[in-house]
Amino acid sequence: MNKEKEQHIQSILQSLPDNPGVYQYYDRDKKLLYIGKAKNLKKRVASYFNREKHENTKTSVMVKKIFDISYIVVNTELDALLLENSLIKKHQPRYNVLLKDDKTYPWICIKKERFPRVFTTRSPVKDGSEYFGPYPSGRMMHAILELVHKLFPLRNCNLQLTEENIKKNKFKVCLEYHIGNCKGPCENLQSEEEYTNNIAQIRHIIKGNISTAVRQMKNLMLTYSNALEYEKAQLLKEKIGLLENYQSKSTVVSPGVDNADVFSIITDTACAYVNYLRIVNGAVIQGYTIEMKKKLDETEEELLTLAIADLRQRFDSQSTEIIVPLVPDVKFENVTYLVPQRGEKKHLLELSERNADYYRKEKHRRELLLDPERHTVRIMQQMKKDLRLKEEPRTIECFDNSNIQGAYPVAAMTVFKNGRPSKKDYRHFNIKTVDGPNDFASMEEVIYRRYKRLQEEQLPLPQLIVVDGGKGQLSSALTSLEKLGLNGKVGIIGIAKKLEEIYYPGDSIPLYLDKKSETLKIIQQIRDEAHRFGITHHRKRREKGTIKTELTDIPGISIKTAEKLLKYFKSVKQIKLASLEELTLALGKQKAELIKKYYE
Repeated sequence: MNKEKEQHIQSILQSLPDNPGVYQYYDRDKKLLYIGKAKNLKKRVASYFNREKHENTKTSVMVKKIFDISYIVVNTELDALLLENSLIKKHQPRYNVLLKDDKTYPWICIKKERFPRVFTTRSPVKDGSEYFGPYPSGRMMHAILELVHKLFPLRNCNLQLTEENIKKNKFKVCLEYHIGNCKGPCENLQSEEEYTNNIAQIRHIIKGNISTAVRQMKNLMLTYSNALEYEKAQLLKEKIGLLENYQSKSTVVSPGVDNADVFSIITDTACAYVNYLRIVNGAVIQGYTIEMKKKLDETEEELLTLAIADLRQRFDSQSTEIIVPLVPDVKFENVTYLVPQRGEKKHLLELSERNADYYRKEKHRRELLLDPERHTVRIMQQMKKDLRLKEEPRTIECFDNSNIQGAYPVAAMTVFKNGRPSKKDYRHFNIKTVDGPNDFASMEEVIYRRYKRLQEEQLPLPQLIVVDGGKGQLSSALTSLEKLGLNGKVGIIGIAKKLEEIYYPGDSIPLYLDKKSETLKIIQQIRDEAHRFGITHHRKRREKGTIKTELTDIPGISIKTAEKLLKYFKSVKQIKLASLEELTLALGKQKAELIKKYYE
């Protein structure tokens, strides 16, 4: 592996997520070599490059040819398996086993008919019936069907149970009725209303809403157990285990979607990332993400429109339905936009958004590894924009108070420079002027002391001060800044823990940042660091305070000496009873005489 290729591969490996997904290997000419699935993308892909020699010669040859790697993130290992299957059949890479059978996995069908049947099929037909699946595990699928038929007796015949036919008594109940597997709707022994209600419950079970069914099965299992029918109870236990592990239908195969294009967009200060998923016959057969650099602060609608036009032309898409998070201004001929709110199409849109987000995170991780300064500039620009600051927050200082019912009040200050902790600049403060538990007064004291000192020593101010707390703590901090003549000269915000609300001076309405934004994560990190740092210092003060017994009242005996004595003698009582020789052995003659004299 030459140096350029090795650096490129290593940068990809370090940025891979620990999520299920499908990876694709390409050679130097961008020809697809191999498609694989993974429960953990980072571990699986790295395993190809961490071995000096592979057991299979073909694998060794393939790895030598790999020049680039792409991937699609999904929700579960099951989704990865299904997506891998679709992509292999679509692209047929050289090093994959060819998959030619389009009917690989079975489905559960609820037939569109009066008194619907529920059965398995490998050939979904667009006749209005409902299809659930696919199921890579036939065992799991049959367990669900067994549960359905045990809880809800259903017909399995293909008779035309029209209202007219039943009234004419055209049918007679069969053996299934006599053994309790069917309630005889063919002879009008079961009402259509009851049957329809059962189908509604079955639909919920198949979709994964199985808590009620599991509860019924557990009750039945106990009944069998109490009746000493242990084999039946064990069978039910196994089925319960399967159902409790059951995942609802996959997001990468959606028979209700048919053919569609899915587009999602994520933006930051300088770039937008648009992911494209191509759906053909209900299956994701392609995933692709592009990066678009902003030039004139374009809107998301403008960027998404450009990306849709480019990607549809690039991949020669003829789909008449486009699933999007927002409707672009420009309409394409014979194309319908859909912004889904729920269901399969919403799941597909969320899948696309996750892939766009992972692409962005991967790019940022590579950027951090290969060009740290560029990464820092981008983060600072983003924080300046998100927090509405006058300048980039290259230095941030955060303050937090700690006390227990006013005892041993302390405060902590943590410092971030260029978005990363600068631990050598962290500071502790013992509160000096405040009696009792008063966070507002404590904050006012600490802010005043910190920035009074910076003024006296003519040291630079931070670009941003973060106060752990809401409007009250922020107001106290502002009081100190006003006394020092610094109001308006340095950015300051408060962050309230419960809802992560950002408060600004003179504004009662908080700012809510996107929970996934890098800006909020950095603010949370420096806040959590301040809390941790303050708690550690507070704990040490408490520990020292609890040692401050009558021993420390002895002239010449420090807290450190008191700790040593307690460690040696285990209690103050034993110290009082100790002889001069014993005390001398523990501390030396001079201090031993001080202690002995004090207790005489």
